[in-house]
Amino acid sequence: MTARLLSTLAISTVAALTLASCGGGDETQGEDAPAEESTSGLTLEEVQEAGVLTIGTEGTYRPFSFHEGGAGELTGYDVEIVTAVAEELGVEPEFEETQWDAMFAGLDSARFDVIANQVSITEEREQSYLFSAPYTVSNGVIVTLAENDEISSFEDLEGATTAQSLTSNWNELARESGAEVEAVEGWAQAVALLEQGRVDATINDKLTYLDYQETVGNENIKIAAETEEQSQSALTFRQGSESLVEAVDEALATLAEDGTLTEISEKYFGADVTG
Repeated sequence: MTARLLSTLAISTVAALTLASCGGGDETQGEDAPAEESTSGLTLEEVQEAGVLTIGTEGTYRPFSFHEGGAGELTGYDVEIVTAVAEELGVEPEFEETQWDAMFAGLDSARFDVIANQVSITEEREQSYLFSAPYTVSNGVIVTLAENDEISSFEDLEGATTAQSLTSNWNELARESGAEVEAVEGWAQAVALLEQGRVDATINDKLTYLDYQETVGNENIKIAAETEEQSQSALTFRQGSESLVEAVDEALATLAEDGTLTEISEKYFGADVTG
């Protein structure tokens, strides 16, 4: 594979990982809704005086932020992470459920203090927002049948058939790797075609695979290869909230050291995805 093609694949991988970690479970979700005029930031002292950390999250984005059974208590990986952070700060978490398209506008207008919804760190977002230390790190993965020994790298996809959603950036990565793409509507259909022997592989985010295995436990499939590029997701704050972000980073460090982050991660993914 030429250096030029490898460079193109790396760019596509970064884009796919970034868009796959943008909330809402929508792999094509890449741009944030136009922001309202941002209010000033929030200090740690102000949060502690209020006794509450108000958190924007979707509530419909399993396994990160959802209601068990559709109507149960709000839970999920991100919900538990930010709840543990709030406890370290000595305040109560208060959740404001918001659609992804309105999430950043809600933060800008101070409807909430922080977003906890698998927001990926990008250079563009760093120009407008502050991020905590990342609490999720993920790669792109090739998934094949467990018995498949022919595919162990992205180069091996040359001439193979992969199952991809046509609106997904993983579709672009598959094609640039030389694969023929069988169109599917999503992960479940891709796995079905894989098990039926109609495709050789599928590419997706590692978190999707881990969540599926933790829920279903399918021994017929495996991760055959991973991208070197990674996406990182973090809690997101308005500019001017430096003291609050510093305290949140200290809280995350404490939660990492005492094993809380790993425990929450393994509960939802069966693995430590906290980095």
